This record gives sequence, structure tokens and C-alpha cells, in this order.
Amino acid sequence: MEMKIIDDLLSTLNSEATVRDILQGPYWTAVLTRNCGLASTPHESGHHHGDAPVRDAGRLMDKGALELAGMARSGSGLEAAIGMATINSLIEVDEQQCVDLNAADLLVEQGKDKKVALIGHFPFVKRLRQAVGELWVIEKHPREGDVAESESQDLIPQADVVAITGSAFVNHTIEDLLDLCSPKAYVIVLGPTTPLSPVLFDYGVDVISGTKVVDPETVFRHVRQGATFRQMKGVRLLTMKRQ
Repeated sequence: MEMKIIDDLLSTLNSEATVRDILQGPYWTAVLTRNCGLASTPHESGHHHGDAPVRDAGRLMDKGALELAGMARSGSGLEAAIGMATINSLIEVDEQQCVDLNAADLLVEQGKDKKVALIGHFPFVKRLRQAVGELWVIEKHPREGDVAESESQDLIPQADVVAITGSAFVNHTIEDLLDLCSPKAYVIVLGPTTPLSPVLFDYGVDVISGTKVVDPETVFRHVRQGATFRQMKGVRLLTMKRQ
């Protein structure tokens, strides 16, 4: 499977950092190296190596930061989440390039009278549906009003605005989804799993909307206690636009 985008991300990391803590909660996975990084914990059990979705569970702290980050390539979703959280913990986010902006507000503004494809069911769907021309919510597990993942190939190329959940890095669909976007589409990757790295701009992304952990201890407490992202404290939402 093509994972060039993950390889490119890995190649930019300065791995001179100690792995200080790893926590895989029911909704979020957090890794603490130089900084703290988050990734969504997948819910489908997916491909297990034998019966162990995380092969070295209990011994992960013995790995170097770059080896842990390399787990982002794993066919096990739980391992890939640990890898992506590690990548996010190692990225030195250039805050000069970022603004405090919520992706939902940006989508409302960009999607006015346009066709919008949203990959992943976000809490702001209702608001977005009222604000844009036409909205397709493409979901692995569709709820009422969503469309099934199998519709991606027909709908995404037609969309003027495409917003892709950062979870697509964990399930390795990100490159396929980006390939489906029209060259004219306005493309946003959003959510806490999204790496705040300019590498994404090389793949046709216009806006990266991710999360910077400002208080790791608070984030770990929330992850440990099963917090959803809306309950999470200790984070800042940052948005980086292609220059």
C-alpha cells in the first residue's frame, strides 16, 4: 500500500527525543516525547497480528521515538494510532504559520453555495448542512443522512470543497482520498490526528487544521478517563494555510 505521505512525514522528524509516556484510551491515543501528540483510537478491530493488535504492548517504551513513529505504517489500526500520535509529538509546529481557527467556521465560509464532501461524521454536520449548497457526509459507519464509503469515488471528484478527517492517516486511506479530489477543489484535512506539517501541502492540501497539546498532563488525564475530543482540555486548535 502506498504510504509515501507517511514516509515523507517521518523523513522530516528530528527524533532526538525520549519516549516518556504512551496512553491508548478508548477514543484517543496520546504519546509524550518532546511534546505530546494525539491520534484517534480506531474502533474496528481490523488486522491483528495473531491475537495481538499491539504486538509489543507493555514494552513500547523501550523503542526509540522514530521506531515508534514508524508504527504509523502498521496494518494494525491500534499500532498505527500510536505511530501517528508519536509523529504528532515530534513535529515542531511553526506557530508563525498557524492561526487559531476552527475548521468548522472555515468550511461554512468556503462551502457557501458549493458542493462539499466531508469524510468523517463531525459534530458540526448539522450546522454545515444548513450553510452550504450541498453536503455529502461520507462515513465508514454511515448514520442517517450519511453516505457509505463506497460512494467516495463518485462524489469526491464532484466536490468544490473536500474536508478529510485526519483519522484517514490511521486507516491508511489518506492518499486514495486525496487522489480523488478534483485539482480545482479546496482541500482541508482536519481533526486532532492531522499532522500540522507543511508536508501535506505537497499532496494538494490547502488547509491543515489540527491540534497542539499545550498541557500534556491535562490531556493524559482526559484520555485516560475516556474523554471525547469535545470534552478534552489542554489543547489548542491550530490551522495552517498553504502560503
